[in-house]
Amino acid sequence: MFKFFKNTVDLAHDYLESCVPPGSVVVDATVGNGNDTLYLAQLVGRRGKVYGFDIQEQAIRATADLIAAHGFSDIVTLFHAGHEKLSGYVKEPVAAVVFNLGYLPGGDHSIVTRADSTVTAVRESLVILKPGGIVSIVVYTGHPGGREEQQALEEFLRTLDKRKFCAGKLDFINRDKAPYLIIIEKSL
Repeated sequence: MFKFFKNTVDLAHDYLESCVPPGSVVVDATVGNGNDTLYLAQLVGRRGKVYGFDIQEQAIRATADLIAAHGFSDIVTLFHAGHEKLSGYVKEPVAAVVFNLGYLPGGDHSIVTRADSTVTAVRESLVILKPGGIVSIVVYTGHPGGREEQQALEEFLRTLDKRKFCAGKLDFINRDKAPYLIIIEKSL
C-alpha cells in the first residue's frame, strides 16, 4: 500500500531484527494466535529460547499448534498465565520482550489487556532485559479500556530514568485508532 510505511507489527519486527541475534532468549508477553511467537522462534533460531504468555487457553493451544507445525516446540515454552507474572517464570536476562495489546483476534473481545497488568508486565520486562535489549509494544486503543491502558502505560514510561532507558513512540497522525508502536531500549 505504501512504500515507506509498513504496518505497525512489521515495524516492530524491523527493530527486533536489529537487536536480537541468533541464540538469544526472548519473551512474547501476549502470544495471541502465535504469529509473533513463531517470528521470534525463527529469529533466535535453534540455539535460542522463546518464552510465551497468555491468559487465554485458546491462545496457548493455537500458539502451541503453530509452533509444533513449524518444528520449534523444543525452543518455545508457553505459560497459561498473565504477562504481569512473567518475572515469576523467566529467570534469565532477555534480549527482547514483545507485547501486542488489546484482544485475541478471532477470540472473545471482552477479554482484553488492562492498564494495571500491562504496566506491571512492562516494569517486570525492564528488570529482566539485557543491556542493549528492547521492549516492543504494539498499542491498540480501540478495545474497552484501551485508552486508559495507553494513558497509564505512557505515564509510566515518562518516569523511566533517561540514563537507563530510551522510550520512543511511532504513531500515525492521520489514522485515528490505528495501532502504534512503542520501543523501549535499555542502555548498554
